[in-house]
Amino acid sequence: MRRALSRFVQTPTGPSSKRPLSNSPSCYARANTRVIAGTRIAVPAAAMAAPPTMNTAAWTDDEFVARRAEIEQRLARVTELEHKLAQQNATYTSPTGQLPTTTKPTTKPPPPAKKPRGAPKPFDPSKYTTRLIALKFAYLGSNYNGYEHHANNTTPLPTIEEELWKALKKTRLILPTPKPGLREDDINWEGCEYSKCGRTDRGVSAFGQVIGIRVRSNRPKSKPKKKLKLDDGTAAAQEGSADAMEGVETGAAPAPEEADEEHEEPPFDDVKDEMPYCRVLNNVLPPDIRMLAWCPDPGESFSARFNCKERRYKYFFTNPAFAPSPGSRGVYESGERSMREGWLDIPAMREAAGYLEGLHDFRNFCKVDPAKQITNFERRIFHTSVDRWNGGSGFAKYARGPQFQIPGLEDADRQAIVVGGDGGDADENGPGLFTFNVHGSAFLWHQVRHLIAVLLLVGQGLEKPTIVKELLDVQTNPTKPKYEMATDTPLVLWDCVFPAVQDGHPELSQPDAMNWIYVGDERAFKGPRGNGMEEKFGHGGVIPDLWEVWHKRRIDEVLAGSLLDLVAAQGPQDGSEEGSVVKAGKGIRSSRLFDGGDAPRLMGQYIPVMKKERMESVDVINARYLERKGLDKKPVAARQGDGDE
Repeated sequence: MRRALSRFVQTPTGPSSKRPLSNSPSCYARANTRVIAGTRIAVPAAAMAAPPTMNTAAWTDDEFVARRAEIEQRLARVTELEHKLAQQNATYTSPTGQLPTTTKPTTKPPPPAKKPRGAPKPFDPSKYTTRLIALKFAYLGSNYNGYEHHANNTTPLPTIEEELWKALKKTRLILPTPKPGLREDDINWEGCEYSKCGRTDRGVSAFGQVIGIRVRSNRPKSKPKKKLKLDDGTAAAQEGSADAMEGVETGAAPAPEEADEEHEEPPFDDVKDEMPYCRVLNNVLPPDIRMLAWCPDPGESFSARFNCKERRYKYFFTNPAFAPSPGSRGVYESGERSMREGWLDIPAMREAAGYLEGLHDFRNFCKVDPAKQITNFERRIFHTSVDRWNGGSGFAKYARGPQFQIPGLEDADRQAIVVGGDGGDADENGPGLFTFNVHGSAFLWHQVRHLIAVLLLVGQGLEKPTIVKELLDVQTNPTKPKYEMATDTPLVLWDCVFPAVQDGHPELSQPDAMNWIYVGDERAFKGPRGNGMEEKFGHGGVIPDLWEVWHKRRIDEVLAGSLLDLVAAQGPQDGSEEGSVVKAGKGIRSSRLFDGGDAPRLMGQYIPVMKKERMESVDVINARYLERKGLDKKPVAARQGDGDE
């Protein structure tokens, strides 16, 4: 028995061993490891058998029995650890799909599969505060079907209002209240306190359009704050004090006051800490619609429609208005002076424009909309003028400034390079680009286009400047002659003015008092100065965006102009031939009428405005509409704050 136990004790794995263990470190290291569930792990030395050189010759039988029990106990512990590790490996899968090993894989495991992107979390408006702001923006109207969107009215082109709504929704700046019967993508301004200043028609542009709207804000929600009251520690201290004063008569301890909730307002700067509204919207708007500025404090009851007290329009036209004929064949007499076909009489147009200033009834200078049932057509015009635009050059004016000059050049050389010529203004009566400027409190439907249409007739010598006074005299001329209004594309809503005093002197033009934060304004940035210049002129800024829009159109203009000059220089050029000057409207080679468009309209014998057929009176037009709709006669007073052009 002693011999059997001796053999059992001297082997680490059982009573038999094919070869004895070596005393070398490598052999001992292998003896202290076990392969469990395919993984080689180290086993504590205490759990292994006694060293192979142990001398057991002097052991008694009891010592052998005790040693055997100890070894069996340790082997049972190893088996238990092996079982636990196998269970852990069964629940673990490596990225390669294999059980972990201590050896490095020979091949690079494939990258883990990307987790599929789930549906976006629903937007919770209750987590955000809102604020009423004003936005000033610009757009080129040639690609749009006007500003205003009409429900259930399919248009060939999108409207500005549609693009604006989509951008506000995409950036989650507006949180409209759902309305029954509307789909998620239907335009809905409910709960947004939305108001618009001007409603431009199809093709009309705006460089100073203004809206008021309630948008999402960065301002954190106020946190409830409780008043100080007795806590548990104070109550315990009072109990201890009561024990110390046992036997002393005292009044009853007052009960803790109920906590009155107050709201703690976190520090917040209305401009620096707020969202960059213009930049956010410009990132998603079409390139021909650009946000220019926002106002953080327009007032709680701000309405872009009714708070605007002045709207300013510009109408662009060229002189000559269309390609003139050379020589005597393009000359005709207009009254007491000779005119060349295509050229406009700018002084006569200025005289006619001057008669428009003041408070007048403009029913003969607008299109009547019977749906509005307007009976008051009085509007106030603060200012009119006919001016040469930009010195006769079409190059971007801002690039002529001293900050863009080339260093090291003489003034004349620098001007020739930057401007592309001598830079001098063209002669007042020479070819050039002109604008008709009109500032007014409000405008009727198509009013500006009717005004410029009459001025262009005066400029072509077809009407006298006093035609304006005749059309303004509604007592003598209560009905409008059927003359055509000017085309839409050259018209621009240039600016909208919101004076500080709303009810001051309505007959006077007042400066704008809105606190506009324009793109690049340093007031909107924290830290060192210069961030605003990056937002305005840097990559993705509003200036590079608009430069791209301008550059495309400028190159088109240069190419078309160069082709025109090239063809004009070929073949006969002077056009001089014998002929007599003809009377205006009688015997002109081709009667062409300029209405602001790219090409003149051919016409027959010209009929003066005051001899044209008349429309029905406003009262008759309104009554016919009500009768057709089956409505009662309820005249609607004209809203002076409305801009309809």
